[in-house]
Amino acid sequence: MDQTPKIITLESKKLVGHAIKMSLIDNKTFELFSGFMPQRKQVQNIVNTDIYEVLIYDSNYLKKFSPTHTFTKWATVEVEHYNTVPEGMETLNLDAGLYAVFNYKGLPKDFGVFMSYIYSNWLPKSKYQLDQRPHFNLLGKKYKRNHPDSEEAVWIPIQLK
Repeated sequence: MDQTPKIITLESKKLVGHAIKMSLIDNKTFELFSGFMPQRKQVQNIVNTDIYEVLIYDSNYLKKFSPTHTFTKWATVEVEHYNTVPEGMETLNLDAGLYAVFNYKGLPKDFGVFMSYIYSNWLPKSKYQLDQRPHFNLLGKKYKRNHPDSEEAVWIPIQLK
């Protein structure tokens, strides 16, 4: 696998959605999205139809990786403002910053191998290091749940070494 990411400076974004604490061993992604997807139609002022799957790790999560360590995962959409947030939903500010953006195509079961390549191969060889900001996957028009042709953009927060 040899993939070169695009290096992009993201502008800050306002997101609205649901969050849940989980680990890779206790994966609650299905529960998270099962609750969010039917309710997303209630969100007003949506910028586009993309879904932001945001992952917030503490500062040691990737340094001392274990599949039992917990993190917070969000299922969100981008909005213009927070004037009307549906009941039961929360807001999340995604701060501006530099990201390495990779394109992933394939099934969810192979996603771990892809991420391992990024953290253990690409990142150490690059001129960048991780930045302590949210990671996120952008599920756009080419995303197809559990389909081998599904595509999503994987955004990794970076800074120069």
